[in-house]
Amino acid sequence: MKIFGIGHNYKKHIQELGSAMPENPVVFTKHDTSLLKNNDAFYHPSFTSNIHHEIEVVVKIGKVGKNIALEFAHLYYSEIALGVDFTARDLQNELKDKGLPWDLAKGFDASAPISSFIPLATFEDIQSIDFRLDINGETRQIGNTSDMIFTVNEIIVYLSKFFTLKTGDLIFTGTPQGVSKINIGDTLTGFLGNKQVLDFHIK
Repeated sequence: MKIFGIGHNYKKHIQELGSAMPENPVVFTKHDTSLLKNNDAFYHPSFTSNIHHEIEVVVKIGKVGKNIALEFAHLYYSEIALGVDFTARDLQNELKDKGLPWDLAKGFDASAPISSFIPLATFEDIQSIDFRLDINGETRQIGNTSDMIFTVNEIIVYLSKFFTLKTGDLIFTGTPQGVSKINIGDTLTGFLGNKQVLDFHIK
């Protein structure tokens, strides 16, 4: 199983980071040990003091594909979930300043809490889904997939140029504005549409 992350896919998030608008999807990867399931607690690692939450819609690939054409991309997924792309922002900035890859800031253990998957048929349109993240009862991030710079289908087309997509691969499709630091003791609650699908603690 591969876990892809798409960075800089919401304009206002790009603005809050002071980054340039991408010409193509910005791709990074996480690892199978990054997944945190069943609303298990997230234990704050000691190698960073500034982890940011990034709430995202996650797409699960349903069959093998390579060099997928845009008109067929929708046939390669039928389930979505809500996930959090935890980012060690201090470590990421340090690595970026040195011109180094920032895998360590994105792919560490438990850096990808994820809900159970929901059939896509539950939603009218994958590019019109509300989602949000609350911390300690206060809304921190609100997004709608209609605001994506690159749609889910465009992301699948792009990824399949470089990688053979396989059944079970996951795509974290990007985060809206409002990212901020998490702290020990926080409770994170995530909503996909109007359904609460994430509820876990930071320890």
